[in-house]
Amino acid sequence: MPDLSMFVDDLEAREYAAGHVFFSAGESGDQMFIVLKGEAEITLNGKLLETVGAGGVFGEMTLVDHHERSADVTAKVDTTIATIDQKRFLYLIRNHPFFAIEIMKVMTERLRNFDRLL
Repeated sequence: MPDLSMFVDDLEAREYAAGHVFFSAGESGDQMFIVLKGEAEITLNGKLLETVGAGGVFGEMTLVDHHERSADVTAKVDTTIATIDQKRFLYLIRNHPFFAIEIMKVMTERLRNFDRLL
């Protein structure tokens, strides 16, 4: 699990009720999400791909490649989320290189897990 503890006290974090849809496959996106508390489910065509818990991220791909969302993400339980837009993302990559490494680790681990599901 990546060390994203720098976001624990994010003043702009918001709480979402269980069942909240963060985004759906095919939508455009301009932010990624960090789970501070709770869980979110990543699904595609109704199939559960991953449950993201506290310290996990989702939605990061759109900030890297600017393509549409590739899956659906819904809050499994009441969940507290910090968001990162493109400007903040670029700032973090430039000024906190470990952040970029952590995001790359998440992306490669997720890709490997999805490959196993196929």
